[in-house]
Amino acid sequence: MTTRKAAAAHSRATVRKPRRPSLSQLRAFAAVAEHLHFRDAAAAIGMSQPALSGAVSALEDTLGVTLLERTTRKVLLSPAGERLAVRAKAVLDEVGALLEEAEAVRAPFTGVLRLGVIPTVAPYLLPAVLRLVHDRYPDLDLQVHEEQTASLLDGLAVGRLDLLLLAVPLGIPGVVELPLFDEDFVLVTPLGHPLGGREGIPREVLRELNLLLLDEGHCLRDQALDICREAGRADAPVTTTAAGLATLVQLVAGGLGVTLLPRTAVKVETTRSNQLLTASFSDPAPTRRIAFAMRAEAARAAEYEELAAALREALRPLPVRVL
Repeated sequence: MTTRKAAAAHSRATVRKPRRPSLSQLRAFAAVAEHLHFRDAAAAIGMSQPALSGAVSALEDTLGVTLLERTTRKVLLSPAGERLAVRAKAVLDEVGALLEEAEAVRAPFTGVLRLGVIPTVAPYLLPAVLRLVHDRYPDLDLQVHEEQTASLLDGLAVGRLDLLLLAVPLGIPGVVELPLFDEDFVLVTPLGHPLGGREGIPREVLRELNLLLLDEGHCLRDQALDICREAGRADAPVTTTAAGLATLVQLVAGGLGVTLLPRTAVKVETTRSNQLLTASFSDPAPTRRIAFAMRAEAARAAEYEELAAALREALRPLPVRVL
């Protein structure tokens, strides 16, 4: 009798033992909570939609609460879902930090490094970056993502990216900048333009020029507008825009206006046409600063600082002022 009672008590204890959610269930729920759409959430984390739906249902069974309110048109978080979504994200962030720390401890400059680069830097600096990594850090798996600044910063914040190469200052709490170099802007004009080929032109000439710009979202566009404002131009000189510097320069070659290029881009972009001239500004010329950016608490901060120092040396042959 005593034995049967003990067995029954053990059985009840076993039944009452709470189940624990899996990381895949938490990841699925966090994705749905962010996107409020099963298809978009599944695409974001690389999971099939049925698998994602099943993982969220399994999490609801495990926790014993309803996390989502499903309708034919949309997905909403239940009150419990809103509270637990915050907890789920915190757990996933901590697990990601643990894995990152473990990878960094194993060996420096090994494993994956996800580098985000802005489009107005990537074509001109990546050759030097890739050559440096290949020669000095052969065990580093460098993965490059070219995106606009806002997308890069979002990727850094959520852990999708590890390190950024972009124009600064950013002035964002929790993001540390590792300055690499400063470079001047030059004026690119069509052949026959009165400013073409001149040196030491004043910034004030920008007040009257038909300046062509990149589309909104590019930090280089914002920098060009800032330069115009500093030169005393009140209006925004926007008549024609382009998605990339290559198109922008071809528009200049076609006689639609002039544009500003960072010096690192001049050799690549202006040699594609014989209908272009460049002009340099008088000192102090308008400039931009390029830097690495990382999370303030990055586990691999020492590696990123060493990489920045090595890249500064590698960039000395370019027309920049290494910091």
